[in-house]
Amino acid sequence: MLRVGLTGGLGSGKSTAARLFASLGAYVLQSDAIGRELMEPGQAVYTAIADHFGQSVVQQDGRLDRVALAKIAFDDGRVEELNAIIHPAVIARQATLSEAIFQQDRRAVVMVESALIFETKYGETKYTEMNSSNLQASRNSRWHNRFDRIILVTAPEEVKIARFVARSAAGEILTAERRAKLEAEARSRLAQQIPDEQKSALCDYVLTNGGSLIELEWQVDQLWPILKAASE
Repeated sequence: MLRVGLTGGLGSGKSTAARLFASLGAYVLQSDAIGRELMEPGQAVYTAIADHFGQSVVQQDGRLDRVALAKIAFDDGRVEELNAIIHPAVIARQATLSEAIFQQDRRAVVMVESALIFETKYGETKYTEMNSSNLQASRNSRWHNRFDRIILVTAPEEVKIARFVARSAAGEILTAERRAKLEAEARSRLAQQIPDEQKSALCDYVLTNGGSLIELEWQVDQLWPILKAASE
C-alpha cells in the first residue's frame, strides 16, 4: 500500500491531477470535500464553528454561510481560528478512510488531495520559511509521517491567479472592478501559502501544470506506474 499526499497552491490544478490519478486507479480523498461534509449541520465541526464565530455565519436554512465565513477568515485575519477547528477533524477522517481502504485493498494507492499539507499546524509541523538549516528537520516532521510520497503540482503565479478568477467568476460578466477584486483575493490567499520553490525541496515528485491538459496527463501517466510499483 502507498499513502500519497497531493498538494499545490491555489489555482495550481491539483484537483485536475487528482482526477487523472483517480482515472488510473488511485483512491483519492479530497480534503475540501471532507471538510464540507464535516461542516454540515449535525456534525461536531459545524457546531464548533457556529459556537466560535456566532450566528452571523449561519444562514436561515441552518447551513453555514460560507461566503460570510470566508470573509471573516481571510479578510478579518481569523483563518487560523477556523483551521484549528477544521484541520484536526479532516486529518482524522482521512486516516480513518485510508485505513478502511487498505483493509480492502492492501496494494491500494491512497492519495490525499490537500492545498495545505505543509502549511497546516494540525497533525503536521508548520514551516513558514524553508532553508538549509531546517530542511532536514522539516523532512522528519509529523506531516512527513502521514505520507510515503508527496507530489507537488505547480504553475506560474499569474496562471494560478487567472484560473482562480475564471473559477470564481464562472457564468458572470466580469467588470474591471470585479476582476481586480478577485485578483487581489487570489494574491492574498497565495501569500498565506508556502511558495512552490520551497515546497518542491520537500516533495518526491513535482508536476508542472502551466500548459495544456495533455502535458499534465503525460506527466501523470509517467508517474502512475512508479507509484503503483511502490505500493506492491
